[in-house]
Amino acid sequence: MDNWIDLKNKTYIVTGGSSGIGDAIVRELLANGANVVDADLHPSEVNNNRFRFFKCDVTVAEDITNLIDQTKKTFGQIAGLVNNAGINLPRLLIDEKNPKSKYEIHLNEFQKMITVNIQSVYLMSQAVARELVEQGTGVIVNMSSEAGLEGSQGQSIYSATKGAINGLTRSWAKELGKFNIRVVGVAPGILEATGLRTPSYEEALAYTRNITVEQLRNGYSSTSTTPLGRSGKLSEVADLVNYLLSSRASYLTGVTINVAGGKSRG
Repeated sequence: MDNWIDLKNKTYIVTGGSSGIGDAIVRELLANGANVVDADLHPSEVNNNRFRFFKCDVTVAEDITNLIDQTKKTFGQIAGLVNNAGINLPRLLIDEKNPKSKYEIHLNEFQKMITVNIQSVYLMSQAVARELVEQGTGVIVNMSSEAGLEGSQGQSIYSATKGAINGLTRSWAKELGKFNIRVVGVAPGILEATGLRTPSYEEALAYTRNITVEQLRNGYSSTSTTPLGRSGKLSEVADLVNYLLSSRASYLTGVTINVAGGKSRG
C-alpha cells in the first residue's frame, strides 16, 4: 500500500513553498515520490534530488514564463499546481480609537494583498493551465482560508482575497472540466505557529480585535474557538493537498474544503 496515493515521478509546482504550509506540502509531496518545484522569493532548506527551487515573483508574468520553461526542462510534463503563496496584513476598516492609524486599511496595503493573493493565482493558473489543457489532464489546488468562507474580524481584505479565490476555484472547475482538469480549494483554519505568525502580525491582529496578544494566543487552542480544542498541524493540510492532487480524488472539483477543526461550526 506504499503507492496508494500514486504521486511517484509526477511533477508539481508549489508557490510559496519555502516556508509554512507550502514547505509542509513540498515535503509531503517528496515523501510520496513526486518531483517538486518551489516557486518562491526566498530559498528553501529542502535538499532532495527530486526538488528544485526557482526564485520567482509569482505576481510577474515574465518570471512565471521562465518558471514554466525551467520546470519542463528539469522534470518534463507538469502534473499540477498548488497556488499557496499569499500574505495577510491584519487591518481595520475604521480605527475609531485612532483614525488613520497604521492599523486602518491603507490603499497600498489593500493593493499589495490583492496583487499577491489574487493576481498571482490568476497568472500562475493561466500559465500552468495552458500546459495541462495540451496534455488533457492535471490538477490545480488553490489555497484559500477559513476566513474566506466565514469572514474574519480585523482581516477583511485578506478574507475578501480568499473569497475571490473560492470563486475562481468554482468557475475554473466549470471551464476546465471538459479538458479533464480538476480545480479544488483548501481552506485552513488556525494552524500551529510558523515563521509567518510574527510578533508584528499578532500585535496587529490583537489590536484589531481589542484584545491582548496573550488572549489571542490562548484562542489558538480554545474549544470556544475550535471544537477540537487545538491548532491544526501543517502536515494535516499537506496530507489533504496531496490527496487532492492524486487520482484518488478524481471526482472532486469545484469545491473548497475547510480544514479548521470544526471552527466554522463553532
